[in-house]
Amino acid sequence: MSSRRAASATAVAPRELRARGQATRDRLIQAGAAVFSERGFHAARVDDIVAVAATSHGTFYLYFANKEELFRALAELVAVELETLAAQLPPLAADPAGLVALESWIAEFANIYANAGPIIRAWTEAEIVASDVGRLGTNVHAAFARALMDRIRSTPAVGIDPVVAAIALVAMIERTNYYALTGQANVDGAAVVATLARVTHAAIFGTSGSK
Repeated sequence: MSSRRAASATAVAPRELRARGQATRDRLIQAGAAVFSERGFHAARVDDIVAVAATSHGTFYLYFANKEELFRALAELVAVELETLAAQLPPLAADPAGLVALESWIAEFANIYANAGPIIRAWTEAEIVASDVGRLGTNVHAAFARALMDRIRSTPAVGIDPVVAAIALVAMIERTNYYALTGQANVDGAAVVATLARVTHAAIFGTSGSK
């Protein structure tokens, strides 16, 4: 092998190893999501995760110290996704187009919430409220409240306290999706989104705003 070819092989090999390592880590995260979804956080075992990922315990522990660390990695991904959505809250408008934009945003929230159900449910468990994962959940709720508060503040003459309104509306949107997700409320998903949008819009602009 020429010196040029040897240098090229040396340069490529670490990149390939990093790519394979990332692929393995991603596979473990996906397997963790599936196991947490099926068994719940507390019942999930590393044995279950490596079985779904079709890998070994040794490989698992190369990337994660335990299932809690893998769960945190999952929670961080969900937190980023939700905080990105919070930043995309459209401007609030009293007309029908404003209602449509708000409904689309709430629909995306519901979609993320449904896909990340096991992670989001764990944020509500008393055992982890004071943990890093619990704080992630708190930060996500705060991001949504800030986004809505800023939008209400920038909407002229709505006549409501933006802080109180934002806290109340975020709580309503999040809890309703939680009850639907956990089966505590037997409601249609489309009805949840449409109703939350209309109630949120009416709370800000009054019932005549969306007509």
